[in-house]
Amino acid sequence: MADKTSAGVLLFRRGTGDTEVLIGHMGGPYFARKDDGAWSIPKGEYIAEDEDARAAASREFIEELGLPVPEGEWIPLGDVRYGKKILTVWAVEADLDPGLVVPGTFEMEWPPRSGRMAEFPEIDRTDWFDLATAHDKMTKGQRPYLDRLARLLGAE
Repeated sequence: MADKTSAGVLLFRRGTGDTEVLIGHMGGPYFARKDDGAWSIPKGEYIAEDEDARAAASREFIEELGLPVPEGEWIPLGDVRYGKKILTVWAVEADLDPGLVVPGTFEMEWPPRSGRMAEFPEIDRTDWFDLATAHDKMTKGQRPYLDRLARLLGAE
């Protein structure tokens, strides 16, 4: 079985305090009562095997947050493999108001084996976190991106 490939965009901002990143809490019933380890970079799978990774990252950002990627330089953070997935991420320095997010939705059978389909938001909330807090909040497989961003910014 081939690895699943995904791409995403990690927004970051620098101000008078610590560097912060914008991440989203994963929607749906499996993550409703979880906080630490239940946040993610806005990302998603390629729609075709030959889809350009940056195009996939941009499309998925729009799908998950309902907003285009803000203007800014796309800084490659590379690939990370976790499980049977390979994720490619770019960092973009920009500010975005989490209150403007209008998340996309997905359908799944809920409750399991009920035969009923329910709709859930891709991301049920977004917020800015400093790198240390984001490290605790994010799913374990995506945490290397925070370390890479910190190194690039000299914020370790």
